Amino acid sequence: MNNELDRIASECAGMIRRSSRIVLLSGAGMSTSAGLPDFRGPNGIYRQQMGVEPEMIFDIGWFRKDPAFFYEFHREFLRSLQKIEPTFSHRFFANLEKEGKMSGIITQNIDALHQRAGSLKVLEFHGGVWSSFCTGCGKTWGYRESVDMAFAEDVPRCDLCGGVIKPDVVFFGEMVKHLEESREMARNADLMFVVGSSLNVTPAALLPACSKGKIVVVNKGDIAHNYLPRERIDLFAEEDIDTFFRAVKNAKDLR
Repeated sequence: MNNELDRIASECAGMIRRSSRIVLLSGAGMSTSAGLPDFRGPNGIYRQQMGVEPEMIFDIGWFRKDPAFFYEFHREFLRSLQKIEPTFSHRFFANLEKEGKMSGIITQNIDALHQRAGSLKVLEFHGGVWSSFCTGCGKTWGYRESVDMAFAEDVPRCDLCGGVIKPDVVFFGEMVKHLEESREMARNADLMFVVGSSLNVTPAALLPACSKGKIVVVNKGDIAHNYLPRERIDLFAEEDIDTFFRAVKNAKDLR
């Protein structure tokens, strides 16, 4: 029995019980816990397995010039996604939403694992593969259609205007999505979770400090404190994400 884990899990469960406007900021750690390679990191899928810099793959200028280059690698990412499922922690937050506890999720991830777990209020800060759109006329497609089209053609094109279809992912050179909505959500949170993020990348790293409520950080390894001072963190769990939230659920259920 891990007494320290039980203690902080019980404390976290109490915070959840007392809260009704919970917000989650999720980072890459939630995806790597599911088995998805950290595709933009130094040991990520593109650098290690394919020898290509992700900055080039996700450069909007290159996409406009040669979308086939992007889609070659995008299909590898989709294949990786098809091999994994949302984790216990993804489903934990989806269940909190069903209980009426969640204001929503702000995620830095593009993999749609929160949606697949059942979460409905998801703001994808860097966009995601949950949908795609035509760069010509703006027509949109859902997740299943987007995946099917990516594998059906080297470069998927719109059935209305023939324009190139692009996943709704934020490329380098594009603005992040939902910035003001994310700030507002964070400001109104009475409990803010930061899970699987080292808080190194702005503007997402600026969001937790907007919260006037309690802040819980769950991350393997330390986080950057440039934007979130240590004194603002009410609970820090340097634990495996699923291990921690299983303990929180047990503490919550025991009440």
